[in-house]
Formats: sequence, C-alpha cells, structure tokens
Amino acid sequence: MSEVAGQIAAVHESYAFACMRCGHGWEQSYAIEHHTDTEGHECVRYVVDGAVVPSPLSRPVCENCDGHVVRIMRAGQVSSVRRPAPAPERMPERLPVPEAHHWHLSDLLHPFQRRAS
Repeated sequence: MSEVAGQIAAVHESYAFACMRCGHGWEQSYAIEHHTDTEGHECVRYVVDGAVVPSPLSRPVCENCDGHVVRIMRAGQVSSVRRPAPAPERMPERLPVPEAHHWHLSDLLHPFQRRAS
C-alpha cells in the first residue's frame, strides 16, 4: 500500500485476554496505525514491538494452547486478578498456611459474573 506522508495516525491500546479452553490470561499493548493511501482508502494496522500483527479483535489466539475461544477484556483485568491479596496482619496459630494459588478460568472471569437478582 502506498502512503501519503502525514496521513498516518497512531493510537495505543491495551487489551486483556482469557482463554476459555485452558484458562490462560495475558495482556498485550498495540500501536494501532490508521493509514490512508494515495487513493483515499483507509486501513488499520496493529503493531507490536515494531512488527505488524493480525487484529486481536478479529480472531485472537491463546498464546498458551493456540485455542481460538478467547475472551477480550479491558486492560488491567488479568493483572488485577493475578495481584496477590494483602496478607492478614496476624493469622491464628490453629489455621494451616494456605498453599500457593493456581489461577483458573473462573478466577479471571470472576469480575464479570453477574449476581442473580
């Protein structure tokens, strides 16, 4: 595609993703370039680390299992779920120390579950 100088506008967007197949969650930031060619046609390119990549909105792929059933969320959703809960100031002696938590799909989707009214 030929481009006219000054006809490129770029914005930056970040998205969070959760695979509905394996439960893997991740976040990715994109530079989204809006191009207008010499004939006036517009197109959009998604760029990550200088490389053009497919739109994450069209058919996202899980980076863990290559699954195609991926939920797209606003940025910060995965990192907020992965952030450890603050430790209590003092745990009673009779309670066992909890084991390390392994994240599951339900943990990632918890903020989006609706309560029955």
